[in-house]
Amino acid sequence: MIDLRSDCASCAGLCCVELPFTRSADFPLDKPAGKPCANLAGDFRCRIHDRLIDSGYRGCVTFDCFGAGQRVTREKLDVALFPLMRQLHELLWYLDEAGRYGHAADLREETEALAASPVIDAFAVDALRGRIGARLGEISERVRGPAREMRRDLAGARLRGQDLRKVSLRGRLLIGADLRGADLRGADLLGADLRGTDVRGADLRGALFLTPPQVAAARGDGETRLDLDRPGHWR
Repeated sequence: MIDLRSDCASCAGLCCVELPFTRSADFPLDKPAGKPCANLAGDFRCRIHDRLIDSGYRGCVTFDCFGAGQRVTREKLDVALFPLMRQLHELLWYLDEAGRYGHAADLREETEALAASPVIDAFAVDALRGRIGARLGEISERVRGPAREMRRDLAGARLRGQDLRKVSLRGRLLIGADLRGADLRGADLLGADLRGTDVRGADLRGALFLTPPQVAAARGDGETRLDLDRPGHWR
């Protein structure tokens, strides 16, 4: 069974080297792909791990490799494969959840086979992502029942206390939206942008295709109800 949980202690800091970042609200400066972050120590630990948000590295807090980093490190793979491996592990995360609601074993087998290949073709990953996205959409509609859609741009929207059960928020921009106390049980959150979304007191139990990076990007508290682990930086 492939471990889809990140284990930074078993990785060589691949996300700190192989991935680029751009100066923004998530990072204080630019870094090209392949260049080690200035905060990466010789033992592959982060020198500012306990103060990432205060140092302007919110993007690091909200990143999750779904176990791809330690796999590339452990199996001594070409580190250039890390970004593609990360995408495949994310797809496996979605397929694991999809398997609880409908048939997805064929796509999971195909994804595992591609991840185990010594050469991973980026075009093959993109094509696979498209087919998996379509299957997840079919499963979502079957689980949620009659479609309930929201407008696409919900950035900054005031949705406090709203009944959003089983609503499709797939791919929606919810940056900075107010969802305090909202009921999101059974909502489809595949690919929804939750950066800065206020989910304090919201009910996210049973939300479809919600991932740890999405949760970490949102603003929650002890009253937020969800099935995933609560991020350590939530107050």
